[in-house]
Amino acid sequence: MEYNKLSTICVQAGYTPKNGEPRVLPIYQSTTFKYDSADTVGKLFDLQEEGFFYTRLANPTVDCVEKKIAALEGGIGAMCTSSGQSATLLAILNICNAGDHIISSSAIYGGTTNLLAVTLKKLGIEVTFVNPDATKEELEVAVKENTKLYFAETLANPSLVVIDIKLWAEVARQNGVPLFIDNTFATPINCRPLEFGANIVIHSTSKYMDGHASALGGVIVDGGNFDWNNGKFLGLTTPDESYHGVIYTEFAGKAAFITKARTQLMRDMGVMPSPNNAFLLNLGLETLHLRVKRHCENALIVAKWLSENDKITWVNYPSLEGNKYYALAKEYMPNGTSGVISFGVRGGREAAMKFMDQLKLAAIVVHVADARTSVLHPASTTHRQLSDEQLISAGVSADLIRMSIGIEDVADIIADINQALDSVE
Repeated sequence: MEYNKLSTICVQAGYTPKNGEPRVLPIYQSTTFKYDSADTVGKLFDLQEEGFFYTRLANPTVDCVEKKIAALEGGIGAMCTSSGQSATLLAILNICNAGDHIISSSAIYGGTTNLLAVTLKKLGIEVTFVNPDATKEELEVAVKENTKLYFAETLANPSLVVIDIKLWAEVARQNGVPLFIDNTFATPINCRPLEFGANIVIHSTSKYMDGHASALGGVIVDGGNFDWNNGKFLGLTTPDESYHGVIYTEFAGKAAFITKARTQLMRDMGVMPSPNNAFLLNLGLETLHLRVKRHCENALIVAKWLSENDKITWVNYPSLEGNKYYALAKEYMPNGTSGVISFGVRGGREAAMKFMDQLKLAAIVVHVADARTSVLHPASTTHRQLSDEQLISAGVSADLIRMSIGIEDVADIIADINQALDSVE
């Protein structure tokens, strides 16, 4: 049975036990699977039959979670990975080779900036970073003959820039390339980028999807809404000699992208999540719709409180009236953006560090978007590898504090912030 409501998808999709089978998704903790016929195994390798033969490629537990996430995003297929960074890497390498070019928003996670600007450069893939608020003309100017994709985050980490998905999707489509969107912060509960023209959606499932900081993971979702037969993506439209000469667009049709990602890249790179991590992720997904709502409610209350505190110099939260991205947030995320806010403490960087040290409930952790309230200073941690110029482009000021508001009672969260501010003179 197919479900239409996201809350039902969170709980029910992906796994439907048959008569006498476990009610809860089982952990298939096995690297391999037994068959009675060598011919059957051969057909599995030839993609002539569906099934599982080695967990590096696919596993029943992981498969159920992939189906649930694909349903949540409205995609035709998904592939889970061992981390969000590996999901981004595989998604890009699936259509990019040495000599190709990427256009990316400059307001993205620092680790992703490094992946695109440093690691991919070593592989011969060039990136042009553009202002996330770029006009249509500015986005088009960045296009080259070898451009293969546009990349952006729905809600940038940590600057909280809201991308104009429809604008970016229009420019990408007119130039014959797909739009990749990292939807980690918004989650499909608040935004489904495929509905606004994006083609591939990526998540670090370690964040809100897992929700408890218990399991690393990532996922690639294929929208099935891009025509790869335009002469630019030969890896999908010509024979793959490493896999029996299969032509993915002919064999898999709309699912060509995700099929190639699994049969070629996951086979060769082996960044599949463990079945146990997939099991934990599924538990998190079952309450995603409840938690995201509470995160957003709490964050809006905290953002309003901070905006009225004379010890705070500025507050950035897209759902807060008066915010630069308020209109875009209402268009793409009408039910809320996320639980992440950023702000500056009067006194600059030194005051920010002192404030963080005095927090009791909120923990200083190199993580974001789980049930517990947490805090971090991005300029000295997640983005410390970036130059001053890159920090400015990413929207990360020296005094920026990123606070991930949890699902505790909001009165306790505010009380903790207040006592920490009182210690900053």
